[in-house]
Amino acid sequence: MISVRLDNKLEKQLEKTAKEKSTSKSQIIKESLIYYFNMLNQEQKQKSPYELGREFFGKYSSGKGDLSTTYKQKLKDKINAKNSHR
Repeated sequence: MISVRLDNKLEKQLEKTAKEKSTSKSQIIKESLIYYFNMLNQEQKQKSPYELGREFFGKYSSGKGDLSTTYKQKLKDKINAKNSHR
């Protein structure tokens, strides 16, 4: 069992709606939670893959945005620099 504390305004709204719909306050709260969770699930489904993983992208970033396109040249430069020290 769960207890919920509501402010006076919200409690009066709940009571009024329960009377209008001829249902219990508990039933309205249950239906509201189901609706809320369904809305959250819909929001998750509508997010792009980037939005879903945004917190992980760039987490360990070097700050160099071109590494995926210039890695071959950077590797050659490192090898050449290593070989030039011999």
